[in-house]
Amino acid sequence: MALCCPTLGFAQGGNEISVTLGLGAESKPAYFGAADTETGPSGHFALDALSYAGVTFGAETKQGLGFGGSLRFVPMRDSSDHVALAGMADVDAAFELGGGLRYTAGPFDLFGNLRYGVIGHQAFVAEAGGDFTYRPADAWTLRLGPRMLWGDTEYAQTYFGVTAAESLASGISAYDADAGLISTGIKAEAVYQVTPDWGVVGTVRFDTLQGDAADSPIVQDKDQTIVGVMVTRKVTFGF
Repeated sequence: MALCCPTLGFAQGGNEISVTLGLGAESKPAYFGAADTETGPSGHFALDALSYAGVTFGAETKQGLGFGGSLRFVPMRDSSDHVALAGMADVDAAFELGGGLRYTAGPFDLFGNLRYGVIGHQAFVAEAGGDFTYRPADAWTLRLGPRMLWGDTEYAQTYFGVTAAESLASGISAYDADAGLISTGIKAEAVYQVTPDWGVVGTVRFDTLQGDAADSPIVQDKDQTIVGVMVTRKVTFGF
């Protein structure tokens, strides 16, 4: 989930905020490094435009450098739900909040975001990537590009470390995970805009765990796949 990068303009009329909301289903690893998958609901929120006192942020896709917000929700890891994690401590759900820069040149779009866990883990996470965009028809948008995730020591230890107490309770070897590259991968996305307000989005993402994350004794599969489909709706509120 991410906030879009805003652009600045001037407009007539009242104050408005335009957002895109999404609801769908997603199949993904049961936890970071799991071999089994689980399917559940997924959501999306993007701030498209904000008009206030005659000044508009967003509303257009601009070439060049922009900035914006970034957020991500990480579900709780309940060890009692996974035989392979028996004896490990639960990991609370986390909400990461931050922002970053985006650079657009023609069909190429590059971005870099830095987030901090304001709920759950208290760690810094950096994400970078890019997309090549192709529009075969007015209603269709296709995107493909690489992804990279970096986490500090707090993040790596939270999701991939094993403390001495956990080792004693679970029989899994104690393990200290340090800051570094967590994963690299690629993401493909197809968007079909049914109407100007309603759309359908399908995504496939392949990630491979790297470094200390990949070497963790709780990791059963370094290759992680996420597949999702979602219905989106653009909504504008006046205030």
